[in-house]
Amino acid sequence: MRWLLGVCAAVALAQEPARIAVDVQLVNLTATVRDARGALVPGLTKDDFEILEDGAPQSVRFFARQTELPLSAGLLVDFSGSQDEFVKRHRRDIESFLKSVVGKKDRVFVVCFGNQLRLVSQFTSDIDALMDELRRFEKGERKYPRLGDDPPREGGTAFYDAVYHATEKLRGEDGRRALVMFSDGQDNASAHHMLDAIEAAQSADVLLYNVRYTTTEAEKKRTGARDLYGQRVMERMAADTGGVAFNASNQNPKPAFDAIAEELHSLYEFGFHSTNPGRDGRFRKLEIRLKQPGLKARAKSGYYAR
Repeated sequence: MRWLLGVCAAVALAQEPARIAVDVQLVNLTATVRDARGALVPGLTKDDFEILEDGAPQSVRFFARQTELPLSAGLLVDFSGSQDEFVKRHRRDIESFLKSVVGKKDRVFVVCFGNQLRLVSQFTSDIDALMDELRRFEKGERKYPRLGDDPPREGGTAFYDAVYHATEKLRGEDGRRALVMFSDGQDNASAHHMLDAIEAAQSADVLLYNVRYTTTEAEKKRTGARDLYGQRVMERMAADTGGVAFNASNQNPKPAFDAIAEELHSLYEFGFHSTNPGRDGRFRKLEIRLKQPGLKARAKSGYYAR
């Protein structure tokens, strides 16, 4: 009888599916490197960098120069009342940006938002088709699906929700990941907080690039409290995720788009296992040091160990 039970147990074990170990604890980090003149620095190797987490050196397990990797990006376009005077500029500037950035292997989606988030274009490499959808939305077409599962809002601007849900759409995509926002950074209707949006971008290793449009009068007087707050928000979100914030209110945005395009083709990506294995939910500060003098890296400020 014991022999029979042993045989049955052996058969059961043999039929049990193989267990596959998946590494979900790898910390990803994307960075740009510039020299003392502000020029991007290509051609560096893993040995040129030192990664620190809360001051402790980390051993880099994965390193890549992202020049040849595909781009997965989202464009967030603010259609709230405060952006009425900039709608046509948004469309023109977006088309200029896409033509300078998107290649055949790259994919971009578009979210238009005010009090609702609308997925105006799914991932595509077809710039003309994407722009056609954006024009339809501009003319009043609202057939597009909502993004996210937040409750409907009667009014206001859900800027943080747009960033949060667009980041989730990018999570797990291959290659370079970025969001480019066309807005004034003002929010009065989101279910998520600014810190929720920043944490989502940090955990998904998504760079946030903010192109800010505010009223000309407010820019001249520099007294618009809401505009100033929106500016600080967009600068904070970009800085904490490794991106950049630009002011496009009173100037030609092409230099900003050229700078974003250049950065997105000059990224370095790292992966490491933290020397602190605990998942305590606390924020861990990241720092990248360059061994060559005069070079400086820009990347996300850290991540939450969840």
